[in-house]
Amino acid sequence: MKLLLFVDVHGDVSALARLKQLSNKVDLVVCAGDISQMEHNLSELLNELNEFHVPVLIIHGNHEDAEGLKEACSVFKNLIFLHKGAHHFYKYVFLGYGGGGFAQTDQEFKQVAEKFFLNELKGKEKVILIVHAPPYKTKLDKIGGEYRGNKSVREFIDNVQPTLVVCGHLHENAGKEDKLGKTFIINPGKKGVIVDV
Repeated sequence: MKLLLFVDVHGDVSALARLKQLSNKVDLVVCAGDISQMEHNLSELLNELNEFHVPVLIIHGNHEDAEGLKEACSVFKNLIFLHKGAHHFYKYVFLGYGGGGFAQTDQEFKQVAEKFFLNELKGKEKVILIVHAPPYKTKLDKIGGEYRGNKSVREFIDNVQPTLVVCGHLHENAGKEDKLGKTFIINPGKKGVIVDV
């Protein structure tokens, strides 16, 4: 399966136009948050996303409100809001958790993982985690010689070993990749990356 991954567009319509062209080469598109700049022109940006050639899984970043983005996405047929949710696609399960990016621990993420995510994994060969905050102590969360990522997300990755983790938030690390055990982690940035899983 081919996926087009992107994050942190922050209202850049030229980036969205390029991503739309790439979307005809893939099976699904994943947006790991911050489609907008503090929700400015949010409905117009989502309308652009809705015109992509395949369905778009989306979570909010720190520039969108979860409930506001969920409601805004609900009027578009091609957009699937995935915060605290799961999307099953053949042998794959996509798990989404948006927002954050500043805290090193997230009790709510841990609760969602324990009470919901772990049940969704049953019977699925491939797990793909979509988060806005990068996991702790990787090439994707190191800024100025310090690790700024989320330890709760890192713990989930260490325990579950998903096939793929898509994250963003730290623009300086756009395009960077890392591996944690069997898990491939990527910050695709606003230019987007096509991956095979």
